[in-house]
Amino acid sequence: MKRILLYLLSFYQKYISIIFGRSCRYYPTCSEYAKWQIDNNNVLKALLFSTLRILRCNQLFKGGIEYPTVKKKFDQSLITKRVAKKIKVKYWYIRKNNSTFYVIKEFKGS
Repeated sequence: MKRILLYLLSFYQKYISIIFGRSCRYYPTCSEYAKWQIDNNNVLKALLFSTLRILRCNQLFKGGIEYPTVKKKFDQSLITKRVAKKIKVKYWYIRKNNSTFYVIKEFKGS
């Protein structure tokens, strides 16, 4: 189910959003926010948060930067171990409070 939703969002971003114009009031855009939610939450929770975000994307709300948040528990032994191999980072998790983290996508600069 996740793969289907991610494919539909990618299709929307490449073909449909160009027709309507890119005018999201938030960063990351609502479609990108939905992709990050789907990658980091279960499908129902991701759809709920994405729908609420889309409903807020209008002139009645200020907009701005709004990163998705997830509840995660990390294994402390993995954090403290020294990793000899190179790892690929897709998302950074920045602590908001004890068990909630902001999800920030890895920036791939030139």
